[in-house]
Amino acid sequence: MDAAEITEDALLGGRLRIRQPARGYRVNIDTLLLAAAVEVRDGARLMEAGCGVGAALLSVAARNENVTLLGVERDQNIASLASENVAMNAMSARVEIAIGDALDKRAPWGVFDGVFTNPPFDQEGEGRAPAEARRHAHIADASLDEWIAALADRLTGGGALTMIHRATKTPEILSALEGRLGGAELIPIRPREGEPAKRVLVRARKGSRAPFRLCPEIILHDASGAKYTPETEAILRGEAAISFA
Repeated sequence: MDAAEITEDALLGGRLRIRQPARGYRVNIDTLLLAAAVEVRDGARLMEAGCGVGAALLSVAARNENVTLLGVERDQNIASLASENVAMNAMSARVEIAIGDALDKRAPWGVFDGVFTNPPFDQEGEGRAPAEARRHAHIADASLDEWIAALADRLTGGGALTMIHRATKTPEILSALEGRLGGAELIPIRPREGEPAKRVLVRARKGSRAPFRLCPEIILHDASGAKYTPETEAILRGEAAISFA
């Protein structure tokens, strides 16, 4: 990828530097919300399915120096940028990038204490057709059921799957979790007070029999709509995690 097609941007209040394509799918607020919601325990081994340039992966790594992570990305050019970002942020000792299909059950990556993902939101024919540069990130080759089934198989007992998705996909997500992962917890994410949720954060755990739980919502913007709330700002700066409690 030509240098003119790449930008270098700061995340988490400047704690991370990320090189990413100037056009196409770029790091956005979904990336950082997902990273803030991942459960990070000392000694955990975590995987991100579809890691892009590694922004969420590295944001999770920045939260706890005692976790190791694998990011899986099928686009070779994007995976190369992710590897560069790992090295640039001095995290090569505990963050690895693999090129491949994150849903490939034959891939020799083993199992993980946690898996997290911001999957493509649409199937072919759903929504508006994205620009070609964004197609890979927006249009899924596999159904949401297939996506969740494959990632559930990558979890150890008690391990958690954490994902962010469109709020309208909630019934489909919960249906796909049934019989595979339990104790589903859901956080609605509203752009502003009084507006419908546009995103949901979902976490479910392998082997759990706990009932579904709807968690307190996140409101992204203040009443003016022009600024993020202080709580959102703290999340985006990496100063606060998102709790499902």
